[in-house]
Amino acid sequence: YPAINYGFYKIYEDIMGNPTEAAQMAKMFIGNPFSFPEAWHTVAFASSLFTFIPAVVVIMFISNEYTYRTHRQNIIDGWSRSQFVTSKLIDVLIITLIITVLYFIIALVTGINNQERLIKNTWGEAHYIALFALQTFSQLSIAFLFGFLIRKAFLALGIFLFQYMILENILAGYLYAKAGDQGRFLPIEMSDRLIPMPTFMARLNPERYKSLVASIPQHVVMTVILTTIIWAFCYWLNKRRDLK
Repeated sequence: YPAINYGFYKIYEDIMGNPTEAAQMAKMFIGNPFSFPEAWHTVAFASSLFTFIPAVVVIMFISNEYTYRTHRQNIIDGWSRSQFVTSKLIDVLIITLIITVLYFIIALVTGINNQERLIKNTWGEAHYIALFALQTFSQLSIAFLFGFLIRKAFLALGIFLFQYMILENILAGYLYAKAGDQGRFLPIEMSDRLIPMPTFMARLNPERYKSLVASIPQHVVMTVILTTIIWAFCYWLNKRRDLK
């Protein structure tokens, strides 16, 4: 995550550091999305594009439970089936916490380094911390579900990454154009909309941006419901499936 955000920042710096008239006009138009309070939003958006990286870790650790049959050994050693799923839930929460702390540190350092003067609104967009955490937990939960259902690491990874990178983007775009934006109900798209495009990008389509921001509370509710359903289903299924 530090490297990802540093890459975005360097691109911005290289463009805006150009002494040409076009670069200076762009700087006036865009401003500095890496200063406070926009840094919370910008870094959250950039980081959210790469949630698939920890998702790979989640799929691997649940798939390996079945590959090496450690899940079965845990049950034999005295764990209940619910305790097994609870342990995985805690693992996903820990990964989410680590990623969120990383995001917080990166956004804080980025904002401080780009702060030309002290402003009162430093924490004005800090609500993106909670939104980023919820988005990360939801998408890692979806990744967990793929690994939990399929059990084969590389097959689960392939299907998840196909849905994450290709299928949902195609469906969301098609449904936005043809069905009144019904793509917002797709599982990954649902949590993706917790963090809309940064403010400087919104200047290209302000009405769309206002609509996305206004819909955040709705997507918070939908994301919480979906994530709860995923884990409830995992508990239910684990009680009924065999230990093979």
